[in-house]
Amino acid sequence: MRLFSSARSEALAINLDGVSYPLQLRRSKQARSIIVSADTVKGVVRLTVPAYASEQQALRFAQSKSDWLNARFAEAVPPVPVEHGSQIAFLGEPYIIRWSPEFARSPLLMEDEIRLGGPAEHVEARILRWLRTQARTIFAEDLQFYCTEAGTDLPKLAVGDARRRWGSCSGRQSIRLNWRLVMAPPHVRRSVVAHEVAHLRHMDHSRRFYALLDQIYESDRRVADRWLKDHGRGLHMVGVERQPLPVD
Repeated sequence: MRLFSSARSEALAINLDGVSYPLQLRRSKQARSIIVSADTVKGVVRLTVPAYASEQQALRFAQSKSDWLNARFAEAVPPVPVEHGSQIAFLGEPYIIRWSPEFARSPLLMEDEIRLGGPAEHVEARILRWLRTQARTIFAEDLQFYCTEAGTDLPKLAVGDARRRWGSCSGRQSIRLNWRLVMAPPHVRRSVVAHEVAHLRHMDHSRRFYALLDQIYESDRRVADRWLKDHGRGLHMVGVERQPLPVD
């Protein structure tokens, strides 16, 4: 493996098995040691470096982890294009995207297809916007159901695209959910919503929290957790373009 760099950290890159990946270095006063991670969605290697460590120390540490980094990128799920003829999931079921100038501009589910017309170059943007809209509507229904079950007030709903969390609950009675959950099977999506609703009562992962979660959630949360662990990366790759830097 060969490392090469310029005077600016943003221009650093690392060569792994003939592919050059951007290397992002971030200093942290809280870090006690150098931490390396592989962002397989964006195709980036990240280094978190303590204030006392030098850039060269960080680069040598990344080099020492080349086998581990190679394994992470080898396991990476490839990007899923959102275009005519590609397949994506909605509510856990596969659908083929079909574009035709004769179809309506708004996406429409027809049997095992998502059909839409309008400008061909806007297919991806309209499909992703449609998925976000569907997600907000479905999440709102799930949220109402579980808040009723838990006996809590309905919180403010936000829909985002967090990389490391499927859902979060703030102390301000607000719940944020990842729109990509609308592609997962319903029992998986609903487990995340139920989990965040339980946090409205218990802002921890105590026995009381899990007791409430098991009380309001109708399925086996462990099965849902396993599905997200096994397939969650695939949801993150829908509509993502990953283009590693060329090797010199």
